[in-house]
Amino acid sequence: MKHICESRERVKVNRMLELEKRIYENGIDYVLVGDYYIPDLCLPEERRPIGKWGRMHRNYLKESKPILYTEMAVSGEIWTYLADLNEQARERLEVIIEQMKEAEGVNEELKRRDGWHWVQCMNCIRNRAEEIILSEMIYI
Repeated sequence: MKHICESRERVKVNRMLELEKRIYENGIDYVLVGDYYIPDLCLPEERRPIGKWGRMHRNYLKESKPILYTEMAVSGEIWTYLADLNEQARERLEVIIEQMKEAEGVNEELKRRDGWHWVQCMNCIRNRAEEIILSEMIYI
């Protein structure tokens, strides 16, 4: 019985020696780990932060569109997508705030005359602008 087990072990070791360490199939590199080929996936390195808006959109995708989120995560596109979205949302927020300030007459003169009223107006403008960003860019 011991002889048969040793023989099987040698056959198994010989098979492992015959297998290539790396193979390429269907556009994916595979690496031999033990008896299995595992995909050798490398995600692109993105250094930009995803920020507030990117995190909010990521959470929305995870909860509301899990298949899309998973596809983007597996393909390595998610971080770049979220970083781009964050930058666009920040820029759009600044534009909306400036437009609202101009339309409502919230300027440096008001700030000098009545600082507390200016702060109140700016908080209101910022809150409305953020709601616009949420409805136009984040929760879509």
